[in-house]
Amino acid sequence: MAKQSATHHISRVSRPRLYEQLVEQIMDFVEAAQLGPGDTLPAERELAEQLGVSRATLAQALVALEVLGVIDVQHGTGAVLVYRPNIPSVIKGLREHRNRLPEIVEARSTLEVKLAELAAARRTEADMQAIDQALDAMAAEVSSGAKGAHGDELFHQAVTAAAHSAVLAQLMTFIAGMVLETRLESLGQPGRPEQSLASHRRIADAIRAQDSAAAAAAMLEHLDLVSDVALLKNG
Repeated sequence: MAKQSATHHISRVSRPRLYEQLVEQIMDFVEAAQLGPGDTLPAERELAEQLGVSRATLAQALVALEVLGVIDVQHGTGAVLVYRPNIPSVIKGLREHRNRLPEIVEARSTLEVKLAELAAARRTEADMQAIDQALDAMAAEVSSGAKGAHGDELFHQAVTAAAHSAVLAQLMTFIAGMVLETRLESLGQPGRPEQSLASHRRIADAIRAQDSAAAAAAMLEHLDLVSDVALLKNG
């Protein structure tokens, strides 16, 4: 009697994304070099040469590790190891991060467009001063060659405060950790800090002019920009 052919399909093995492969190689390097918390990875140029990839490709993998809190990329110092996890846990974290990025962007768009609209209607001179100080802080960071992440955070906090909505502010506090993921991800893209600063200035101008519609539109355009990140597109 002839055997029946199996009806179950074998799942196709997904090809690891390039940045996942690079992350594995970087973690292998960390293990081989016996690096521990507080130790610094080689300079980007040297590490890229050792891995046989471009600096732009390496930068993407480093941003992914920074998002997960494995490394802390400090301007002028380089990538400092925060802790040394095992490779499977890092890859699992990367995939979970990538899967939730669209929902984080969706939440930001829902909340922050409304916050910009309200800020334009309700802002005080003190609010505008805080917004301008945040812009100056980010500009100083970007001009020094840094990503401007701290100034970026200050700007969005200042816009939230200017909206004078306690409930929306509480919701933004609730998702702050997830917003940090998209911030690091976006500002790690080549040329993005300068683009982000310019879009911040457009938002600030609309809030200063007390043009709610323009402020909402500028914030939506800004969030469209920051949602354009490599981990969403790669693969």
